[in-house]
Amino acid sequence: MATYECLQCGMSVNATCAKCNAELINDNIQIENSTIQVSKCPNDHGKIKSPSCCGKEMISKN
Repeated sequence: MATYECLQCGMSVNATCAKCNAELINDNIQIENSTIQVSKCPNDHGKIKSPSCCGKEMISKN
């Protein structure tokens, strides 16, 4: 499961797909010479950018 944690305050979140309830998995995509961390549905229902907390992106613990 994609679990994200804030390095500043320690808050963490888990992510699931609302369409099929599958646990999202961590992935990276390349856009314009940049790597962006995303969570994606293993059943191809889409992907989201990683969440943020305390003004910074949360990191994947997986």
